[in-house]
Amino acid sequence: MSFLNLKQVSKIYGKFTAVKDFDLAVEKGEFISLLGPSGCGKTTTLQMIAGLVTPSSGSVTLDGRDITYTAPAQRQLGVVFQSYALFPHMTVAQNVSFGLEMRKVPKAERDERVKETLALVHLSALADRYPREMSGGQRQRVAIARALVINPPVLLLDEPLSNLDAQLREEMQFELRRIQRAVGITTIMVTHDQAEALSISDRIVVMEKGNITQVDMPYKLYEHPRNDFISNFVGKSNFLSAQVEADMLAIENTAIRFKPEQAVSGDKVSLFIRPEKLNLTAAGAGHVDGTVATRYFMGSQWFVTVATPAGQLSVSLPNVGTPPPAEGETVGLIWQHEDCRMLAGGAA
Repeated sequence: MSFLNLKQVSKIYGKFTAVKDFDLAVEKGEFISLLGPSGCGKTTTLQMIAGLVTPSSGSVTLDGRDITYTAPAQRQLGVVFQSYALFPHMTVAQNVSFGLEMRKVPKAERDERVKETLALVHLSALADRYPREMSGGQRQRVAIARALVINPPVLLLDEPLSNLDAQLREEMQFELRRIQRAVGITTIMVTHDQAEALSISDRIVVMEKGNITQVDMPYKLYEHPRNDFISNFVGKSNFLSAQVEADMLAIENTAIRFKPEQAVSGDKVSLFIRPEKLNLTAAGAGHVDGTVATRYFMGSQWFVTVATPAGQLSVSLPNVGTPPPAEGETVGLIWQHEDCRMLAGGAA
């Protein structure tokens, strides 16, 4: 049996279903992200694990023990809230020590555990500071230390990086993963940031309107999304709806010199391809020609849109030191057959 199990867990508020028949088995030491847009049910799911919300149906078990109706304090889980919820009148060491005091841990042991945990999050030198004297990233690490010091079986993170600026947020993604791996703690994180989930998770649970739409490892989720919602929410995608004719794709008033390998003539297909899988080539040398509509410089890459008979397609190009073709120029678009993939149920 897996370490943490949610079986057919639902939460209903009157006529509104926040979470429906949620099934998930989490292994010990695994880092799971619940990913989805606002209102999809991911925070409600986390709160049901924490015991802050009671499921309308289903069960939650931890290490073989049913905790569905166990009080939050008795679950002994570590929780980091979006706001961090630090005590402003306490020092860093006092904030981290608070949970141990409530559990009546002897002072000598308490001091040693606080010292070890602050070292883990690289805050030993700041033990006597107050939260107001610290940066956002430092406060976030205090909140993590306070959750970890009680040695919880599971760490729950509710949008832990959302209050940080872009650069610090990226740095803290990897710091969070380092800490999690060092401790080996089972972790469930709620986020709406797909880049955050992709970079540090072992598996990602994509949610939409209270339902799980796909559970997979980050790479597989990105490369093999189950539907158009996932392919568009997790990264950017170009979509093509077409009919296969011999070795061509018929799209409205044009034919593209390409056929997906898993399709046969006569199939109606729904395809997607990531912008970074497309390349520009000379007009007439690719699968389809088009006109550069826009181009945006983004530092490490260029983001180009090309108007084609198949619709407007987005292309992500690495910055190699020279700009791509200018707006208004005619170009060809080319890609590898295996990079243009059918969505599940895409062939009829």
